[in-house]
Amino acid sequence: MSTEFDPRDFRRALSQFPTGVTVITALDADGNPVGVTASSFNSVSIDPTLVLWSIDKGAHSLSTFENAEYFAVNVLGRDQVSTSNNFASRGEDKFANASYSAGLGGAPVLDEYAAQFECKTWAVYEGGDHLILVGEVKEYRYNDGVEPLVFARGSYAISSQHPEMVKSSPCDPSAIEGDFVGDYLLYLLRASYQRFSSDLYPKLKKECDVTPEEWRILARMISCPAIKISDLTGMVLQPEVALRETADWMVKKGLIEFQDNDTLKVTSKGAEIGSQMQQLALSEEAELLSDLSEEQTDQLKSHLKTLLAKLS
Repeated sequence: MSTEFDPRDFRRALSQFPTGVTVITALDADGNPVGVTASSFNSVSIDPTLVLWSIDKGAHSLSTFENAEYFAVNVLGRDQVSTSNNFASRGEDKFANASYSAGLGGAPVLDEYAAQFECKTWAVYEGGDHLILVGEVKEYRYNDGVEPLVFARGSYAISSQHPEMVKSSPCDPSAIEGDFVGDYLLYLLRASYQRFSSDLYPKLKKECDVTPEEWRILARMISCPAIKISDLTGMVLQPEVALRETADWMVKKGLIEFQDNDTLKVTSKGAEIGSQMQQLALSEEAELLSDLSEEQTDQLKSHLKTLLAKLS
């Protein structure tokens, strides 16, 4: 006897478990390259070297992967959000803008990756509305210099130290006079962001009842009450399918509504919550910057904007 769950709510619960992001590739019966974005990849065994992933039975490429003798798992790096979005789309030629070469059995291996596993299909199992594909790893490689792309709570993320690891302590580089790391821009920016967000997000949830994902969307819509989903995906680092799921929850909470199938519009309640969020965020920012003068604050933001423009 199966338990009845709300599918969307169940997926929301599952999204609390962060995963990596992969593109699985193979050749179809006609020798054409096929690829899909998947976060269901996992290791199974070291001896023999087995990995698995699962594919929706409604996927257009189901028969290709079900019958492929070989497939490749391309683990994406932090700078490959566009690659993930490309292979998650329903576009006809997903390889048009992807650089790749032929791997074992002709399965495409992407030129850019955090890790790659070239596999021979070991077994295919029934898994409810998915098929579970197990592969024996025949070749693998990885790039230590690339941070992996992470997917959690419907949004892309990157792996980084937990705030608890960078709190001031006798071993904190920022507390050591003349230490290289404690005076290095990247460390200072990351530590500042982690500590500030770890304080802000719980307060946003407690006082405004919004998640970090909802905060990112509403924060963008404060100055743009109606916005196309295609424009919003890049701003909030959510693929369209995940953004639509978040939007559905926000509609349920009365924060936004669909102006049409491709456009979100903030509601009066959403605008009110957005204003509360803004006041809270600005209050937290003011407290953080309280030791700086107004001129120093303006200079800090101006300099950061200059750096962002240079890095764009």
